[in-house]
Amino acid sequence: MSDQKPDVLALIPARGGSKSIPRKNVIEVGGHPLIFYSIDQALQCTNITRVIVTTDDDEIAKAALDSGAEVPFERPSELATDTAQDIGVFRHALEWLEEHESYVPELVVHLRPTGPIRKVELIDQSVEMMLANPEADSLRSMSIAELTPYKMWHIDGDIASPVVVDPNNSESHSAPRQSLPPVFWQNGYVDVLRPRTVLEMNSMVGNRVLPFVISEPIYELDYPDDIPGLEAALAARSSNDPPNPTDTTSSGIRHAR
Repeated sequence: MSDQKPDVLALIPARGGSKSIPRKNVIEVGGHPLIFYSIDQALQCTNITRVIVTTDDDEIAKAALDSGAEVPFERPSELATDTAQDIGVFRHALEWLEEHESYVPELVVHLRPTGPIRKVELIDQSVEMMLANPEADSLRSMSIAELTPYKMWHIDGDIASPVVVDPNNSESHSAPRQSLPPVFWQNGYVDVLRPRTVLEMNSMVGNRVLPFVISEPIYELDYPDDIPGLEAALAARSSNDPPNPTDTTSSGIRHAR
């Protein structure tokens, strides 16, 4: 039996445009460009064998190279707009690598540079979980949702209807939260998928999704006022102190993709 490690690609998407924070992916946070942290974490993972940044931007590409990642191609501009979806970005990267390098990884680890605080051991655990479950199409990291859809409503004209109803309780909208089924929010901490999920199923998740539930605080850079909290959390992480529990930049609510 071969002891060769499976090819596991960390793919870090970082486009140049950002309306909330101009040049967000290369803005300095804690003494480094934001993108540095995701690259550095991927490079530290024992289960990741290659780290690539997909970008349309020369400055981001230079920062990625300086941080130790590869930037073997330029992302097409039509895949770097505000409305571009992850599926197109990942399809382009995987097709380019197969066409130009005959390279097809067993797994792809999706690390978003806007979430710069992660534990390397959790990334490694997510990869190990996927390797141990070859029938799974993908893995998504999740946290307990702070809000429950069982108490949310659609409004159509002058009529409101529940977004979702517990099949065991038609009055779930009026039930105590503790009695409702637990609901999890995809938090963007780390996602893992198989190339076949993108290339054959045209999906970022496929049909069989492994839940990777974590209790870590989720830090995300969406707005300028997130930066002080991120820097404080980075400083606490480097000194092995716990993050400030009152820090409001830590949230499982904000990350939708």
